[in-house]
Amino acid sequence: MGSVQESLAIIRRGAEEILVESELVEKLETGRPLRIKAGFDPTAPDLHLGHTVLLNKLKQFQDLGHEILFLIGDFTGMIGDPTGKNVTRKPLTPEQVKENAKSYQEQVFKILDPAKTKVVFNSHWMNKMSSADMIRLTSKHTVARMLERDDFDKRYKGGQPIAIHEFIYPLIQGYDSVELEADVELGGTDQKFNLLMGREMQKAYGKAQQSILTMPILEGLDGVQKMSKSLGNYIGINDSPKDIFGKLMSISDVLMWRYIELLSFKSLEQIQQWRDDVAAGQNPITIKKDFAQEIVARFHSDELGQQARDGFDNQFKKGQIPDDLAEITLTVGAQGLAIANVLKEAGLTSSTSEALRMIKQGAVKINSEKMQDKTLVIKAGEQQIIQVGKRKFAKVSTV
Repeated sequence: MGSVQESLAIIRRGAEEILVESELVEKLETGRPLRIKAGFDPTAPDLHLGHTVLLNKLKQFQDLGHEILFLIGDFTGMIGDPTGKNVTRKPLTPEQVKENAKSYQEQVFKILDPAKTKVVFNSHWMNKMSSADMIRLTSKHTVARMLERDDFDKRYKGGQPIAIHEFIYPLIQGYDSVELEADVELGGTDQKFNLLMGREMQKAYGKAQQSILTMPILEGLDGVQKMSKSLGNYIGINDSPKDIFGKLMSISDVLMWRYIELLSFKSLEQIQQWRDDVAAGQNPITIKKDFAQEIVARFHSDELGQQARDGFDNQFKKGQIPDDLAEITLTVGAQGLAIANVLKEAGLTSSTSEALRMIKQGAVKINSEKMQDKTLVIKAGEQQIIQVGKRKFAKVSTV
């Protein structure tokens, strides 16, 4: 495991907060493998790089020799985590939870070592809990303390409903730490209330209290809002090598360092060397390519990582249209279809509003000619090579 200070330096890397750090140091000084818990409600089966910030930290703990408890909240998933929600969230069906949990496991083992990861489901103990047991659990906390939580407080003051089952969610998440005897629990900064609940529940049940490590929320490709599939600013870990590489190359030079800090497995010394090189005048694009290749290789293979880099160089550095140009046929009818709708239907933009914005920015080319006429209507019987930004191409035929 190395020295405690060496381990602590790795644990601190990219972390937002450690509570209570002195307690964590005491645990590390025992020299025993710690039980590291992270809970995931199987609500979204497709993971993106934002999710991997936490998974990467779990891997670091794993590499230090600690035991990873990957908790799939199949029971809590049927309640629905109210964190950050301004309305009651609909619970999942058992079928949805089962399917999403299966997908989760397939994806997380692209990062974690399955042989060194213990996957647990909180239904294992929660399904055994009687009504009387549940009432005893709810007696461990007060409504007043629940309303200290920011999202509950805002909804209460705003006159928006809060269902009783939503109060139960953080209690159960906290009780999971009791059952697992967790030494450390990881979560995003938006999970701090729930993570602290684990400490409180452990104390209430006479257990040693876990330390808490929170990780920051990763910004999406826009560099503003958090990475989210619904916002279209995400990179999925199941995306193609070409898409992962291209999307990472599209981020700003400033955002690049944020991504490297939270997502790269390169040593701190290597990353500092990169910073020094840029400060000395090196073009950041070389470092961005190194980083993008690393991420593609992680989720695909070293060979595909190199191919993605070579393809990017051929396509963009040399100005070539890709050989594997997507061919799309759209039915536009007698009236034709507005260009913004064509871009959306061809999958070149996520929405017509994004299409209009890209047109306004001069980021759309038709047959290599920049176009800014957002009123253009594409008629049936036409065929164009359409480019959006630097990396999205399609041969679009209309009927």
